Amino acid sequence: MTALGIDFGTSNTVVARWDDAKREGVLLAVAEYSREGAGESADGALIPSLIHYAPDGRRWIGAQVLAQKLYDSPGTFRWMKRYISRRSPAVVNVGARKISHFEAGRDFLTAVVSSVRTGAAEEPIALAVPVEAYEHYEQWLAATVEAAGVSRFRLIDEASAAAFGHGAHLRPGDVFLVFDFGGGTLDTAIVQMDEDLEKKGAQRCRVVGKAGADLGGATIDGWIYEHIVAQLGKSEGDEAIRQLSRPLLVECERAKEVLSEQESADIHVQSATTGAVLKGRLGRRDLEDLFDRHDGFTIMDQTIRRALTSAQERGFGDQDIRMVLLVGGSSLIPSVRKAVERIFGRQRVMSGRPLDAVARGAAAFAAGIDLLDHIQHDYAIRHVVPGQAAYEYRVIVPKGTPYPTNEPLARITVKASYDGQTELGLAIFELGDRSGSSTTAPSLELVFDPQGAARLRRLSPADLESRHYFWMNEASPTFLHADPPAKRGEPRFEVEFGIDSNRRLLITARDLRDKALVYRDHPVVRLV
Repeated sequence: MTALGIDFGTSNTVVARWDDAKREGVLLAVAEYSREGAGESADGALIPSLIHYAPDGRRWIGAQVLAQKLYDSPGTFRWMKRYISRRSPAVVNVGARKISHFEAGRDFLTAVVSSVRTGAAEEPIALAVPVEAYEHYEQWLAATVEAAGVSRFRLIDEASAAAFGHGAHLRPGDVFLVFDFGGGTLDTAIVQMDEDLEKKGAQRCRVVGKAGADLGGATIDGWIYEHIVAQLGKSEGDEAIRQLSRPLLVECERAKEVLSEQESADIHVQSATTGAVLKGRLGRRDLEDLFDRHDGFTIMDQTIRRALTSAQERGFGDQDIRMVLLVGGSSLIPSVRKAVERIFGRQRVMSGRPLDAVARGAAAFAAGIDLLDHIQHDYAIRHVVPGQAAYEYRVIVPKGTPYPTNEPLARITVKASYDGQTELGLAIFELGDRSGSSTTAPSLELVFDPQGAARLRRLSPADLESRHYFWMNEASPTFLHADPPAKRGEPRFEVEFGIDSNRRLLITARDLRDKALVYRDHPVVRLV
């Protein structure tokens, strides 16, 4: 069968097609959008996650942006995935238009999907999502591919996809950890390979522990940018910095990549209009100091430990992990690899496919290789605290819950708030992981203003709070109808919750007045 896997990344996007004969995902190079190189080369199959909107209405995608030397142009969007994941309201002025990162990401991904499809209407596609992705990101991703004409698609978390991508080198029963450190997030997953008894010779993955953090290459670029600005004796508000902020940020990103191979990197930016020059230097020791200053190594360690703790709850210890697979461009940073090696030992740490494992594994998943998984986040019902202007959250689906479920996960009674109430609903929230929140959330982020200049924005407690609680059914919170109307304080509905094989939260509801069944296994929202 033909099946596609797509890894829409913060920095690069990779596409693979399942090859039945080879029993693996084969990388696809898109002539228009990929970097130069053969399709079997990871570098040659990378599509830079870039889109440029020209004043004449044309759009440049991926490598086209680099070929036109538009990487640091105000009309060029990058880090789209990161902005979308954070629900950023930021827009950029492009001519007479205001374009959001949601629109730019949609246009970019639609162009990529359209270029790689064979035309077969039923060709399945799997798209990888970060372990810590929220429902809104999955909704955006699903809506984008549906609008592109894709009728069959599945979603798989990036860490599990990376496990599939390395599957050809693993034996049934092996337990391993995927350390996926990309441009936008850090995801870790502990996975066991099983042999599928119904399909001789096929393999499947069972995720036994996973955790994620809001840390990625884009975050590191921001640290470097702040460091170089300070090194120059300036502030980000200085006009010279504002005018050259985008090319300076490009140089910071390039310097980070150079340090994967060299001990130091020079940074040089010159204004084409004024001739002003900005010069700086970054060494490996400087980068390590930045990791220390911003608790980068602590975040990495805590994320790994949370995944290990999750696995231990299922009977898997550190000693059971046969190998650690490094995935994502940020895992190429020498000090990052050394930090992982200090935890697991050099012999267990492998880095054979850091850039393409996710796409290869997503293609395998799209082709039907099985995945046994569990729910990543806590899900709760919000209710008002009696006598207080505050909310409380009752967890109805604890993180780690395997699916599908055979028995109800929780049972609640819904009461009316006032006399004559005819519509009663439940506010369902997805709760992010805030363990170690003092270090696992960055204190600043790099953003672009509407004029295209880069600047650092400090995160407020309200910002962090809004990223922790996501109201999943805010647009349609009412799904219980009382006829006749309910009285204030009357226990009117009994609701049970379950999860189906597609990770949809199901409700079964009964009207307590006449014992009538209102819903049976009715899907409400999709869980992560």
